[in-house]
Formats: sequence, structure tokens, C-alpha cells
Amino acid sequence: MQYHLNGFKPGDPTLHDAAPGRSLDAPMPAELDVLIVGCGPAGLTLAAQLAGFSDITTRIVERKPGPIERGQADGISCRSMEMFNAFGFAHTILAQGHDVRETTFWKTGDQKLERIGRVQDVQDGLSEMPHMIMNQARVHDMYLEIMRKSPSRLVPDYGTEIADLTVDDTGDHPVRVTLRHVDTREEQQIRARYVVGCDGARSTVRKAIGRELVGDSANKAWGVMDVLCTTDFPDIRNKTLIQSVTQGNLLIIPREGGYLVRFYIEMDKLAEGERVAGRNIQVEELIAAAQRIFAPYVLDVKDVVWWSVYEIGQRLTDAFDDARDGAQPRVFIAGDACHTHTPTAGQGMNDSMGDAFNLGGKLVSVLTGRAAPELLKSYSQERQAVAQDLIDFDREWSRIMSERPSGEEGETPKFQKYFIEHGRYTAGMSVTYPPSALTGDARHQALAPGFEIGTRFHSAPVIRLADAKPLHLGHVVQADARWRVFAFAGAGDRGGPDGGIARLCAALGAPGSCLTRSLRAGEDIDRLIDLRAVFQPGFRDLALEEMPALLTPAKGRFGLKDYEKIFCADPAADIFDMRGIDRKVGALVVVRPDQYVANVLPLDAVEDLNRFFQGVFLSA
Repeated sequence: MQYHLNGFKPGDPTLHDAAPGRSLDAPMPAELDVLIVGCGPAGLTLAAQLAGFSDITTRIVERKPGPIERGQADGISCRSMEMFNAFGFAHTILAQGHDVRETTFWKTGDQKLERIGRVQDVQDGLSEMPHMIMNQARVHDMYLEIMRKSPSRLVPDYGTEIADLTVDDTGDHPVRVTLRHVDTREEQQIRARYVVGCDGARSTVRKAIGRELVGDSANKAWGVMDVLCTTDFPDIRNKTLIQSVTQGNLLIIPREGGYLVRFYIEMDKLAEGERVAGRNIQVEELIAAAQRIFAPYVLDVKDVVWWSVYEIGQRLTDAFDDARDGAQPRVFIAGDACHTHTPTAGQGMNDSMGDAFNLGGKLVSVLTGRAAPELLKSYSQERQAVAQDLIDFDREWSRIMSERPSGEEGETPKFQKYFIEHGRYTAGMSVTYPPSALTGDARHQALAPGFEIGTRFHSAPVIRLADAKPLHLGHVVQADARWRVFAFAGAGDRGGPDGGIARLCAALGAPGSCLTRSLRAGEDIDRLIDLRAVFQPGFRDLALEEMPALLTPAKGRFGLKDYEKIFCADPAADIFDMRGIDRKVGALVVVRPDQYVANVLPLDAVEDLNRFFQGVFLSA
């Protein structure tokens, strides 16, 4: 973590000075850049990212009276943990959450419940981050803390709902919104440049822009409860899937803290068109159903912390914004507002946060005048396809979970096979963005096959040259809306003037290059694009003083050197070997603000790199 750039500041380095006119109790202004509706995981992800930009006026409203304290989602995929690292709180999740290591599979044979398999929950090498379990409310807490400490001093306006929303497409703030206080019913008219609806499956924002959730709802009810219990079931602290021939299926999720556990319990079938609310299912019925599935093991529920009953359903909107007939989008929807699926696959919260992280960097670029508004069209194009893929997966997973086991000896159940085969999906690693203005083609993919274009940047260990510190290269990517260019040096390159890295730096430091063409007067060279280099020799075989000046740039009001942009391969886990980087010629790997690989290019392809960023950023 870097700080003190513009002067020494004692105390908590994550507490930023408030921007002029910003305070925790500032009234709602009449005009906003971005209004976020809904304090769920999608809304708070977006709010936390935008809060870091004091030149963007952001507010977030929530009709509930305050933050949630329990219940809701709890599964955090490896991919989301990588994103949390960019926000700076992955270490807190690691310390406080439950690290899922094993998944076990049980079924009933001849009226006997028995374990029929166990697997490692996340395959080796998939991510440096584990699959974690943590109450959604705690994730919210961490986002809220980032917002409070940001230059924007952003806090939610609780007890506030949307009464009306229209887009008149005139002026700089074309979205007209009527806000209403839930208790007093007082109303306020505001205008916004953009509105993002993260307000759930019954989204008011979605309805206002004429989008509709379309899909099916299977005739199956499931119950979920977080409990403190005693049991002689041996796998209560493992993620466990139980299939019962006669009593239905059950999923166990061990929760954080060592004692709490969550059960997803298959309940009754529903008639065509029937809603689960009409059954008036009570928590006692969930407990009884779980006890029947557990038999002959004893389950004694001591305390129910939270419970709910839901219907299985997969639905999706045809677009995630209000744009029609080529118009520029002004209103966006994210998370459950535009896609719904079952909790049993553990992807709802994760995918919702992925929506927001994709949109956040794009909004920053447009609102700060760095990119054209057309960039925002890519949000719906990219994330709607991701949601469709998730729904297809979830539909099949739900079908398999509801099947009865065959009871044949020695046969691996379908639910166990499907779980193993789709491990990358449940870890959140299945997203691949197709070629576009933000994602290059695979022409030079062979230079670094381990950094697949369109997928998230798969981090690997390196050693920082200046201080010999081991770290993960991907952990330098922060949620700051900047792009990254990682230059991997070819064989024999030690940073000297005749090497490929030096030639690259000379070209990129010149006026008109992608690093300089969009900068404004007085801005640091890495304000928009953060260039970093990785060399093959060990840190004791390189000399910092021989490195190109562009890799130790002078920054801030004092012109202090940044010593954290040069890395070496770690001999214990060589990134060149791990990611298949061409050792002879090296490679350039371009990474988007949302941590996805945008392009792989030859080290000397400066013109291609410049041309790529001309499609992203406007000239200054």
C-alpha cells in the first residue's frame, strides 16, 4: 500500500481527506452524476468504487431503514476474493470468514445415509484466493467503511425510495428522479447524469425503463436457515451435498465463526403458477425436513439466526440499460434487477458484484471525460451474456440437485460429477469476454497462453526489485479505474539501454503515446495507464539504477520516485513458466480496470498498443 505521496499524514492511511463540500451528513444535492438505487452487493460495490473519485458526485439510496445484519448470501467465490483484494479488504475476509476446503457427497442407499465421495472444493492453481463463506452483511460493512473514509464521504440515504424516474434526454442531467422518504412520504426532485438500479428482483428502476425479467420458475420450493445446532453428523464443518431417495435434498454450508451453519433444504413441489408465499411454510417445517434427511444422525437446532423460503427460478432481461435504437444509455440495472437464479449455486451475490465492477470503471472514464459515452454500451453487451451463461448453468444445476439418487452401488451421482466438472464455474472463473473495443483478439495469445484474453488476470508470485519483497503481481491492481500494462522482458534483458524494456519505455514516454496522449497538465504519468515490468533474472542480478526512468517515475507535488513498478520472477514459482510467457521475446499483457485481460501483444508492438488505447481513451 502506497501513501504519503503528497506529504506525511499520521493515522489511518485508508482515511482520506474529505473533498471540499463533502461530509457524512451532506444533504441530497439537486443534481448528481450518479444515483445508485439499492444497498445490496451490486450497489455497494459500485458506490465504493465511485466514492474514490471526489470529482464525481455520487449518492446511493435504500428503502430499508438501515444496513442488513444477517441472512442473505454467504458464498464468496475465488474471483470475488480477487476483486475484494483490489478494494483492500480481502485480508479481512480471510481472517474472519470460513475457508471452504472440502466438499463431501452423501446419499441414501437402502434407507441408509452414507458418504459416497469427497473432493477438494477448489482445484489447485485456479486462484491464489480460496472459496470463502462470510455473512453478506459483513461484506456490506466493509464496502460502507470504504465509502465513509473516501474523499466523497459517501453514506447511504436509508429510508428513501424511488417514486418516479423518467429520461428526457436533454441537458447534462437528463434523468429526472423523484425520491420519497419511506416514513414521512416527503418527496424531492433531483436530476442525474446516470442512474443505476441495484434494487433487486422487484426493481422499480427496471420497471421505469420498460425492461422485464423473462424466464421460468420451476415448481419447487427450497428453505434456507442459519442455525446453531448440535449433531453427530461428521461432515457438519464441510460443504456437503446430501441426496435422499425419499426425503429430498439438502446442502450444508459451514459458516464463519466455527459454530454457525447454513442449510438449504428441498421442500414441497408447487403447483403450476403457485407461489411459495401461499404455503405459509414455517421454520419448524424446515427443521423437521432437515431432521428427516439427516436420519439416522441427530440434528438438534438450538437457535435459528435467520431463515427464509424461496422458489427456484431463472429469469433475465433482454438488456441491462435503457438504450434503444442506438441511443446512449442513461439508466443501468445490475444484479437481481436484471437476472435472478437460485442460491444453491452460490453465484448470485458474486455475479451481481461482477456487474457493478464492470460498470464502475467505465462510468469513471466517461464522467471524468477520459472516454466517450459510447463506452457505456459495452456494459450491457458484456454482462448480459455472462448472466445468460450463469442462468443456463444454474438451471442444469438445480435440475440435477432435485433428482433422486439412483441407488445403484458404485455409481457416482450426477450431482457429484457435475460439481467436479464445473469447478471453474463455481469458483467464478468461467467468464470470458469476446473481442471488442475493450478486448483484443487472440492473434498473439501464444506469447502468454496463461493470460487468456477476455478472462480475468490470473495472478502469480513475483519479487519486487527495489525491496526484494515477494508478492502476487495481480495484487497491484486496485479498484481505481486505471488500466495496467505488464511488460514481461525477453531473455537476457536486464533493463539496460539496449534491451526490449528500455526501448518500450522510450517509445511509451514520448509525446503522443498511449501513456501521454490523454493526460492533462500536471497529472502523473500513470494516472490512466499503469506500466509495470517483470524481468526473468533474480532481484540480486539486476540493478535498480540501470532501469529506465519511466519505471521509477517522479510523481506527486514533490516529484517523489515510485519504486514499486519493477519485478523479478520468483525462482520458487516462476511466473514465466506458470503462465507460459515466451521467454525469448517476452510479451505485453494489457489488463482492464475490472482485472480482465484485454490484450496480449509482442513487447515491441508499441503502435498496436497505442492504437488499442485510442479506442478506449479520448485525447486530452
